[in-house]
Amino acid sequence: MEFFLILLLICSFLCLYRVGAGPTPPDRTVAIDILGILMVGFCAILSLYTGKDLYMNVAISWALLAFIGTIALAKYLEGRTFDE
Repeated sequence: MEFFLILLLICSFLCLYRVGAGPTPPDRTVAIDILGILMVGFCAILSLYTGKDLYMNVAISWALLAFIGTIALAKYLEGRTFDE
């Protein structure tokens, strides 16, 4: 279990590097989306480790919000409004 937490932590630092040093805004957007997926992974592992389902509810909510945020940011970067 600790191996997976360390692996997710390393991946999180790599995504944070890409967010900071990304050459284009779409690269940063993808890195932020991947960071959201990693946070869902952290919540899932924490749920397995503690045996509490609260963390799974947080993971599902986080995944939904990350998806909606990525769609909204992609539309903004494309130059379209949210109505289209």
